[in-house]
Amino acid sequence: MTPAGPPLWPALLPPDSHGSDELCTVSAKGVRVRFADGRELLCGTSGLWNTNLGYGNEAIAEASARALREASYLNVFRYENVYAREAAAALVEVCGPEHYGRVIFSTSGGAANDATTKIVRQYHALSGAPQRKIVVGLLGSYHGLTFGGFALTGEDLGQRLYGVDQRLTRHVPPNEPAELERLMSRLGGQVAAVVVEPVLGSGAIPLDDAYVAALLRLRREHGFLLVADEVATGFCRTGSFFATQEWPEPPDLLITSKGLTNGTSAAAAVVVSHEVASAFTDAGAVLAHGETQAGTPVTCAAILATIKEMRRLDAEGMSRRLSALLDVELAALESDHPLVAGTVGRGCFRSIRLLGPDGAPLPQTEVPGVVAAIRRAGAIVHYGVNGVQLFPALTYSEADLRELMECVRKGLSAYAAQAVCA
Repeated sequence: MTPAGPPLWPALLPPDSHGSDELCTVSAKGVRVRFADGRELLCGTSGLWNTNLGYGNEAIAEASARALREASYLNVFRYENVYAREAAAALVEVCGPEHYGRVIFSTSGGAANDATTKIVRQYHALSGAPQRKIVVGLLGSYHGLTFGGFALTGEDLGQRLYGVDQRLTRHVPPNEPAELERLMSRLGGQVAAVVVEPVLGSGAIPLDDAYVAALLRLRREHGFLLVADEVATGFCRTGSFFATQEWPEPPDLLITSKGLTNGTSAAAAVVVSHEVASAFTDAGAVLAHGETQAGTPVTCAAILATIKEMRRLDAEGMSRRLSALLDVELAALESDHPLVAGTVGRGCFRSIRLLGPDGAPLPQTEVPGVVAAIRRAGAIVHYGVNGVQLFPALTYSEADLRELMECVRKGLSAYAAQAVCA
């Protein structure tokens, strides 16, 4: 029998890479991460979109430690706790209290998407339309790997292999209103919700203004709920605190995670509009969703501290300034590197589309090799569609950004040289 490997089974990493010190992190501070092989690398991913304020923020660490000492574990499973009450109020205030009124805490973006599917279906049942059970997502979207979020995720990650039930899920391409209109003409009366990422996480594709306008119009015409999955775009990743705050009208539900605690806790939240929440309140209805580790004191203390730090540091201003610098750096990269086909994205949420040595779009099978080459050059970047993605912390200095782009250039050139030799 083949040895099973080391005890840790990491996510989405091939077995032959398990146990590698080159991929084992030891510590992180600011915008740098130290690995078990002794190298310290510049992080160009904000720790998977999480650490928007960089690693090791002292105010968030102290707030979390204080909550652990004073309250240890308290839950919101048939109980409430004062930390969760305060964090919920702060989130409503940040999202917009004129529209949003309630917060459901969760532990991950995937689990929050699961909860959202329950909310929208029960809302319609309470509103006299129990036939509305279909949830529509976008092709190329990512909503997590729990079974509900996995069903909604719009790229093939093995849903059929794992027996994920997608009978009540439909997918349409992003930024093509006609396709959504055709679906609504056939199934509009059965659709509970349309769930969108303002910028698709897998490809860093922003929803354009015309598509957002079509979503809002079709919501009025067909009566579905509009859900914004802002797990990746929230907490100033694209400029505003939430990307949907720049829409002409807000969504009915907003999902947030990742930057919610600056990556310090397994946390997510579903922020619910007054109208949707009132359907449950008026009927005295209980939502059948609960998570043991959701809304705990340490999580909620981290949420509160993160919001306070974002305001203190003017995270929106930092995001916009860094985005403008990225515009310049990415335009230069596109013009002077032969492997770069173009860039897409918004704010501090960018993707570099690459070409292979043959001039065709870089095959997905080659993306890990490019990521590894850039890592050897000194920076951590994320896998993308036919290329790599960049999510620098909002606390980046101009020097940090120049260093990141230099590592990208060196890594791309090293990959190209290796490919030619092969």
